[in-house]
Amino acid sequence: MFTKSAMVPAAKSYTVQVEDSVKKVIDLLEEKEIDALPVLEGVYYRGVVTRYHIYKAYFESTLSKDDFYTQTTAGDVLTHENTYLKGDEIFETTLYELNDFPLISVADENKVFKGIVTRYDVFNQFQSAFGMHKKGVRIAFTSVETEGRISRLAELIQQFHESVISLVTFDETDKLVRRIVLKLEKKDNIDKFIQKLEKSGFRVLDIKEDD
Repeated sequence: MFTKSAMVPAAKSYTVQVEDSVKKVIDLLEEKEIDALPVLEGVYYRGVVTRYHIYKAYFESTLSKDDFYTQTTAGDVLTHENTYLKGDEIFETTLYELNDFPLISVADENKVFKGIVTRYDVFNQFQSAFGMHKKGVRIAFTSVETEGRISRLAELIQQFHESVISLVTFDETDKLVRRIVLKLEKKDNIDKFIQKLEKSGFRVLDIKEDD
């Protein structure tokens, strides 16, 4: 999965131009109840403006509030001029980029603005990957890292005709062990499936059914 799968396209993104006043920026931030906006010059990405950086610039200025709001532009307070994605990055890396920032812009090699990726949308994608939007039975287990273990798991799933909602694997501290979280639709044969898992060498750690 690539970053562009979670991207809000330019046509649906809220943006401001470099010459727009801080007042216009603040009004849009308030109206849309958001914390940051991409700053463009025409169609070209120039940076991001945030509430924090606006307020920081105001307190560091000698202007009155009214003068600051009308005389200062988005271009004066923008940040992250060179921080943007191209859309072909691996999806998981986006979460790291968004750790301390509400959004990241997406632009092409010429910095033509293509859209944004927000922290909310990224976490929503991860929730989907973990099957959090569907009820089922979540089984956490470990497997010794040997060739064919995932294939064996797939065979068991097929054998019991289980409906998979999500399947996520993690590396354990011990490089010879892999942790797996499997979410299935609830069926009457789930207990037999779990017993077969354990007999096949998988160590079940936790079983939880959604309320």
